[in-house]
Amino acid sequence: MKNKYLLGVAFLMIFSSGVLYREAFGGSWDQLSKEEQQILKQFKDQWDQLPADRQEHLRMGAERWQRMPPEERKEAEERSKRWQKLSPEQREMIRKRYREFHNLPPEEQEKIRHRSKWFQALPPEQRRELHERWHKMTDEERKDFRSKWRSMNPDQQREFLRRELEKSRPKK
Repeated sequence: MKNKYLLGVAFLMIFSSGVLYREAFGGSWDQLSKEEQQILKQFKDQWDQLPADRQEHLRMGAERWQRMPPEERKEAEERSKRWQKLSPEQREMIRKRYREFHNLPPEEQEKIRHRSKWFQALPPEQRRELHERWHKMTDEERKDFRSKWRSMNPDQQREFLRRELEKSRPKK
């Protein structure tokens, strides 16, 4: 009899903690503000079935969205549209690279961020040319390029790319 009583108490505690957790971190669609409902409208039909932590994550995203200046919202919308156009394989490749990046040592991550900023600062035509050249290379050529690149300091890298870009441009 004592075991049944303890089992009943344990069940009530577990059940009530789940309800309390849901009330604290999750909730019904009607508890959302009008602004949150507008931002999260695509989740309306499934909202009540979402786990509380997922609801909280979505609410935090909606809050971040509300605080964004219009130009940042526009950029985020464009990124979202590009993401939606990707194939499942492309999305998985990006996720894989993201995980790999975050598993790198902080110094290596910083080097990659620096190179990315440098590349983004190039004029669009130069970025396009470099991108096209990279994709035309064979695996062996890419391996050779990486080896040379890693042995150079930033000034040598810039000069190397300048020479490579000049080679690819038609002579006037």
